Amino acid sequence: MAVSEEIRKKVEQVIEQVRPNLQMDGGDVKLVEISDDFIVKVELQGACRGCPMSQLTLQMGIERTVKKEVPEIKGVENINSPLPKGFMDRFRQAQSEKDEEEE
Repeated sequence: MAVSEEIRKKVEQVIEQVRPNLQMDGGDVKLVEISDDFIVKVELQGACRGCPMSQLTLQMGIERTVKKEVPEIKGVENINSPLPKGFMDRFRQAQSEKDEEEE
């Protein structure tokens, strides 16, 4: 199923909302694509690119906000992430289970 233009615009709006927080610390984020399985691919730029906290920023800041505002989205991935393949899938599963326990 292809991602609609409406969903893409919503994701872009959310990224514009979080962008100033990243820019305050010398970083930025660029929307690269939204896959057919509703995974948002972004590129962290500037200070965010090599920051050891970038994965936390991505998951707790960008991904949570995108998923809250655009519930169709399943996750957000950094295309230049140094993490091993499949790590984020396992992280999302654990976070989902934790969120369910809190409800």
